[in-house]
Amino acid sequence: MGVAGVALSREEKERILKALEEDKEFRYAMMGLLGFTELLERFSRLEERQQRLEERQQRLEERMLRLEERLLEVEKRLASLEEAVKGLQRTLATVAHRFGVLSESAFRGAIKGIVEEVFGAKAYRWTTYDKDGVVYGHPSEVEVDVVIRDGKHVLVEVKSRVDAGDVIELARIAKLYEKTEGIKPELAIVAGFVSPKARKLAEKLGIKIYTYLEDGQTV
Repeated sequence: MGVAGVALSREEKERILKALEEDKEFRYAMMGLLGFTELLERFSRLEERQQRLEERQQRLEERMLRLEERLLEVEKRLASLEEAVKGLQRTLATVAHRFGVLSESAFRGAIKGIVEEVFGAKAYRWTTYDKDGVVYGHPSEVEVDVVIRDGKHVLVEVKSRVDAGDVIELARIAKLYEKTEGIKPELAIVAGFVSPKARKLAEKLGIKIYTYLEDGQTV
């Protein structure tokens, strides 16, 4: 069955094929008649969609790469944090081992016994009410360990760890003690750890430091 329901002869078919080869307009007309133009447009749209998909995939791969880099950085930070925690645990173990105690109050009691028995000095816990807020900036109870020997008064702060704030606090307690007792005391700190900033400040204020470990030192 040929065009318009009429069978084409061999000569007609050859003329049509030749026209398709040589006549561009005729060829396009035949393609439109057969639906090739619509197919080409569809193929073109599919190619554009494919290109957009590839671009999106490329952007997604770039985001995944950045995410992997961030995860790697997080893992490094977690590793550093774990090392820091392990270091702190080793440090606490060292303090407990060397002091032979697990609390400041227990260690304070041991120091008191040593001072009284070995040095023949008097040691007690001095407590007063700071109504003018000399130490903390507001009225409060204040207490500190005091060692007295040969008329010399020494205020002793016993802590597992001492920072700059603890040094300042002891200096203020000394002012309150002098105001209350009429005696200017000497100052000392006994600690497992003394931060570099606290040590520098203590030296500036004339406070003696007695410690086993410095910050950063491990077992």
